[in-house]
Amino acid sequence: MRAPFEGLLMGSGSHSGSHSEWTGHVPVMADEVATLLGGAPEGLIVDATVGGGGHSERVLEGDPSRRLVGLDRDPVAIAAARARLVRFGDRADLVLANFSNLARVLTSRGSAAVAGVLVDLGVSSHQFDVPERGFSYRTDARLDMRMDPTAARSAWDVVNATTSAELVRILQRGGEDRFASRIAGAIVRSRPLDTTSELSEAVVGAIPAAARRGGGHPAKRSFQAIRIEVNGELDALRAVLDQAAALLVPGGRLVVLSYHSGEDRIVKSFMLRQETGGCTCPPDLPCACGAEPLLRRLARSALRPSAAETALNRRAASARLRAAARLGTVPTKPDTSSRSDLP
Repeated sequence: MRAPFEGLLMGSGSHSGSHSEWTGHVPVMADEVATLLGGAPEGLIVDATVGGGGHSERVLEGDPSRRLVGLDRDPVAIAAARARLVRFGDRADLVLANFSNLARVLTSRGSAAVAGVLVDLGVSSHQFDVPERGFSYRTDARLDMRMDPTAARSAWDVVNATTSAELVRILQRGGEDRFASRIAGAIVRSRPLDTTSELSEAVVGAIPAAARRGGGHPAKRSFQAIRIEVNGELDALRAVLDQAAALLVPGGRLVVLSYHSGEDRIVKSFMLRQETGGCTCPPDLPCACGAEPLLRRLARSALRPSAAETALNRRAASARLRAAARLGTVPTKPDTSSRSDLP
């Protein structure tokens, strides 16, 4: 059952592939994202992970007065989004950039404040489905996993040039794998590992047979952890959250889609901290520490995709959506929401 927004009423080497391969791109929880951002004040919306442009398209369709800046570090994604959004003309401004540079990108475009920021942390189907990109354990390819093809460090470097102790940290941080030590040892003993199949074989061989019988492919968590390390995803997430909150106008909305418990914990912790201002006072006493809240969560818990959506798009199954609004006086804006459980 879909979890309600309870708090709303309470006050890469060379990369191949072309943008045409993104034509089947299906944005996750598009209705919910469009409704949340549609309730933001007038002003610029930022899609910090534009991907194939699906969420951006919904935002621009929903409000003819909206302008949008879309960022992505994958040049194939930018090309795909540009093709999808071309009908909106100069209302859609697309930039090849890592979202950790959000503030710098907006400054270069003369934007000091924004009405809404979307951060969708999912890896696109395109990136998984093109074997040459080396993201997937299901097809054989050279180890890569870079979202930005110009980045110096690939999965090959992480797998073959990292100490055993550091590999354990990477696997635990990004994959929360209880067999991290065993897997790291197997990887080190098997070096050099050049392909996704070789890495998958080493990982699977390190996991006890009983543990391999359920929970999906045994190498899934390890591949996820290595991808997160290659792309610096958790550090970039912390950076974009800080910048987005600072850039929002009063009433502006921060909307984040995460697909991994480690990401979701970072987002949840950030929003809680911004809601309290870091207050350390006893909860039953007035604040005396001078903490200044910056955001108000729009829900106590994350919204999850419906069963119908996950049936159509299996990669949506792990999605968690969290949203918050910048505190301050909010300009009056007509209510265009189409759902009663969203603000």
